[in-house]
Parts: sequence; C-alpha cells; structure tokens
Amino acid sequence: RSCNPPVGNLATGRTPVTLTTCGQNSTELYCFYPDQNLLHQVSHGCGQPRCTKCNANQPDNSHLPADMTDDFFTNPISWWQSAQGVHREEIRLDFETEFYLTHVIAVFKSPRPAAMVLERSQDHGQTWRPYKYFSVNCTATFGLQDDLVEEGSMCTSRYSDAVPCTRGEVIYRALSPANKIEDPYSLEAQDLLKLTNLRLLLLKRQDCPCHDSGLVEKPQRFAHYAIYDLIIRGSCFCNGHAEECEVANRTGVMENLLECIFLPQQVHGKCVCRHNTAGDHCEKCAPLYNDQPWKPGDGKTGAPNECKKCRCHNHADSCHFDLSVWLASGKRSGGVCDNCKHNTEGHRCQRCKPGYYRDRGKPMSSAEVCKPCACQPVGSVNSTFSRNWRCHPKTGFCYCKPGVAGPNCDRCLMGYWDFGENGCRPCDCARDCDQRTGSCFNGLLFYVCPSYDNEPFFNIPIGGRIPDLVQTPTNESEEEWKWNDHEQGFSALRHPEKCVCKEKVLGSVTDFCQMKYAYVIKARILSAHDKGTHAEVVVKVKKVLKSGKVKIARSNRSIYPESWTNRGCTCPILNPGTDYLIAGQEDSRTSKLLVNMNSLVKPWKAYLGKQVSDILRTGCK
Repeated sequence: RSCNPPVGNLATGRTPVTLTTCGQNSTELYCFYPDQNLLHQVSHGCGQPRCTKCNANQPDNSHLPADMTDDFFTNPISWWQSAQGVHREEIRLDFETEFYLTHVIAVFKSPRPAAMVLERSQDHGQTWRPYKYFSVNCTATFGLQDDLVEEGSMCTSRYSDAVPCTRGEVIYRALSPANKIEDPYSLEAQDLLKLTNLRLLLLKRQDCPCHDSGLVEKPQRFAHYAIYDLIIRGSCFCNGHAEECEVANRTGVMENLLECIFLPQQVHGKCVCRHNTAGDHCEKCAPLYNDQPWKPGDGKTGAPNECKKCRCHNHADSCHFDLSVWLASGKRSGGVCDNCKHNTEGHRCQRCKPGYYRDRGKPMSSAEVCKPCACQPVGSVNSTFSRNWRCHPKTGFCYCKPGVAGPNCDRCLMGYWDFGENGCRPCDCARDCDQRTGSCFNGLLFYVCPSYDNEPFFNIPIGGRIPDLVQTPTNESEEEWKWNDHEQGFSALRHPEKCVCKEKVLGSVTDFCQMKYAYVIKARILSAHDKGTHAEVVVKVKKVLKSGKVKIARSNRSIYPESWTNRGCTCPILNPGTDYLIAGQEDSRTSKLLVNMNSLVKPWKAYLGKQVSDILRTGCK
C-alpha cells in the first residue's frame, strides 16, 4: 500500500528568523496588560498596565524568535516580541528540505494584526506565493473578497479582530472544503502542500480597544507585535513511499543519542524509503530497480506503485530506465543494466563478452558463468565473421585456420599435417599421413579420432558457419507481470479518523493501586478540540469516584490528553456522546485533569464502576 509519514509540528527544533526583536540593540521599556484582564470582555476595561524591560542579551528579560517554537508545555508563557513602533514585521521559517504542510496556528500575545499575509516558497526562498491574506477589511486592504462572503476567496477577516487582545489565534488549513485533494501525491497536491520556507508578513498593527483610555504610560510602549506560539503542522514529503523520516546527513551513534534526548518531537526531512525507492523524498527508484518508470504512491487507491527490479542476473549493481527499450517491449520492461560484471554484457547482462563463452553447467546468475576462450594462438584466427569473437559465445568452439581442427584449434585435421602459423598442409597421400612428418601411411588404416574431453571438433573454413550444437536462444525469456489495481488503501490526509491507540486495561487490584490515580470519574464526552499544541476534551462529569487536589464537580469541564499517535490522533480515544470510566493524573498547578497512555479509559459499564469503587474502598490502602 501507499505510505503516509506521521504529522507533527514542523516548527519544533527550528528557529524562525525575524526582522526585529525587542531589546536587540539596547534595553527597551515596554508595557502590556496582564492576560487575565484581557481575556475578559473589553467592556470591563483592560485594568492597570504593567511595564517591564526587554533586553535580547539578558536571558531573564529576552523574548527571542526561538520562544515562538519552543515546547508549549515546558514554557507556556514564553513569547517573541518585536521592536517598538514597527508596523511591518516578517517571520520566516526556513526548512532544510521539502515538507508537506497541513495547517498553521499562530497564538498572539499582542492584538492580532489588522493585515497579514501567509506565504510559502518551494525553491528555498527564491520565489514566494501567498497561502492566505488576513485583514479586517479584505477589499480595502488587498482588493479581494472576504471568504466569509465568497467561499474559497484568498482573503479572510475571520482572524483579524483585535479582540481577544491576547491569545488570539490565526489559523490556516491547507486542506479545506474549498480545495479538496483526492490524491495527496498528485502534482496538484504538491503545488498546494509542498514547501521549503514559510513566511508571515505582519503588515499593520492594531491596539486593544480598551474603554479605560486614561493611559499614564507612553502609547509607543504598547506598539509591538508579540507571539506566544507558532505551530506549523505537517510531515516529511515522501511521495507515498515512506512511513517515517530521519535526520539528513546522520553521522553516528552520539548524534542519534543527542537527538533522542533533545529533539524528541522534531519532524525530520529524510525519508526512510520503501517500495524499492530511493532519494531524500523517495523521488526515484533504487539503483537496481529501474525496470519501469518511477511513480509516486497512489493516495486515492492505495496502490504502492513499487519500483521493479531489473533482470541483471546478479551481474550489475545498478540499472537505468530507457524509454526506447520500454516502448519496444510493449511497456513491460525498460531497464538497462549498468557496468555488467563477471565478463557479461547486454541490456540484462544476459550474454558473455567477446573472448568468453557461456558455461552451460552453471546458472546464468553465477559469477563464473562466462569462461574465457581457450583458443590455441597458432591454430586459431582473429579475423572471423564476428571480429570481436575469439570463440563461439554459445559453445566456446574456436575459429581455426585452414586444415586445423579441435575445439581449441590445437591440432591438424585428418588428412593434414605441419601444424603452424599458416594452419596445416594437406597430406600428399591417398589417405592420412603423419601429422609431424607428412609421411603417408601404407596399407588400409582405420583412423580413430582422439577424444578431446569428449567434445566433437569440426573443420570450419574462414567465413563458414559453426553448427548449432547447443540449441539456446540468444535472449533470455521475459517474465510476464502486471499492475495490481485491486489493492485498496487510504491516505491519512484524506481519512484523519483512521486512528488506533493501544489503551490500558483494568488488571489486578495491585496493578490498579500502583498507578496512584489522582482522580476517577464517570463522564460523558461532549466535544474535542485540536488546539495545535495540545488537545482539549470537554466532558460532563456524572459521578466522582475519587478526586485529588483538583476539585471536581458534577458539571461540564475540560480534560487534556497528553499523548499523540504517529498519525496525529490523540490517545486514549474519546468518542463524543459516549460515557466513560476515566482514571488519570492531575496537574494541581494548573488545575487540569490529564489523560495519557497510562490512564484507564473504558466505556462505562455498571459492573465496571462497582468493581473500581470496591477497589478504591478496600484495596488501595
């Protein structure tokens, strides 16, 4: 089947480039309103501003571009901030190779821009094309219709409001109802999804519309862009021929170890190719698998479109595709073997080179299948009807001078004598003569031909035809093959619901108690939301069997899955509309209920609830 690499955050482990950073040249004083004030309705006012300093060279006071792409869970309140007073800012992320994009999420600390453009490059920054325009007024700013009015428009006002004044999101989805893609590896899909660079152009700032306008501080101290998180979801680009990727130019064990320690979630760009393909993006066939034209995997039907091995009979390490050979074969085989070894030649290394003949006692794949001709240099000729052949390529019989005989041309024919540079001379006798002296044999003699390894010999005049003693075709037979169009599969880009998780089972009382769950509840799943950096599931708590430091009421609240599968799915799986028994851990600092792969998540059954209640009451002491 065709393969789909895992989807992850392409920004992880990579540092964006910006035009400015606050405190880049010297310490800057800036002001802002605390998040907890701005997250309430604007009609309540922004509250009292707070002012502090920014200096890019002081770790405790710096807000660098790398803070946009650090780990959200480890550094939830880190952000990048521009210099004061700038209206036009640029944020660019350069990738070392080609990737596939699925969506982009930017979480702003400052009010979102009144105008912004998201662009991508597919040629490492030489040319740029827009993905989406964002503006409070698309027509006035960009001369485009708002997609809230005209579906599929390149501009939207959906993410350009100043409210909320902080933690406002700007979201772009590469795959949407307006641009459906049936085959994610088609040229159309590549034109839309493939990129080497991503750029956000922030074109116009806007202030938070606070009603409490009696500002004591200078307005310019609020005039900056600030972004908490930049999430770029996507995958390595492998043409449907790989399920995982690795670091390009990997050097050794120590690098692998450092990668595991420091970059556990980074999406790498070099594909681990399958289907007999090769290249950083599996964009070509492996060296010995060019018997058919390369094709990407078919994301629509699931056909793998594997590369087919050339028939080089183990005499070549690589082959190339030749269109003329492909067409001549009726589009069945187009591979031509490169640099045939073991004294073979031909498109498929199927025959012996001049000066060698085939040993019929060995298979064609043997390294010793071609034996050198063993022609006697005095008795054999070089100028034959095929100049390059010293012996017949099928039989190994040599081409003899006049009067010379034997498979190797090493003696005179019966009735000839004087073996030498000019061949052998005819006997001046009625019958045979002594081959050394030419003396005639007297009387009636029965001449018995000596055996030369039980091989027959013939006197072949120059230009004559060697008899086909061994009937063998010059070309090897071709094996018939055909495409398998019946194999069905699916693309993860088209079927994101195809998620499978390995979930924890309710084992013994000891196993359950050893997990030391902070809470155990019965809850109905109401909805689930992809926040880019994390997932948030809204549940209705129906019964509290156990609670810890975080207070749990019988009402609606959120729980937070921590685990992600390699296809971008949250685990354990929580289906909306279903009641579950959920046992998990808590984060008392943020008052969050967590679920992960160690949590117990089971569809609710009355007997299951009673069993867990009994364990909690009597077993876990």
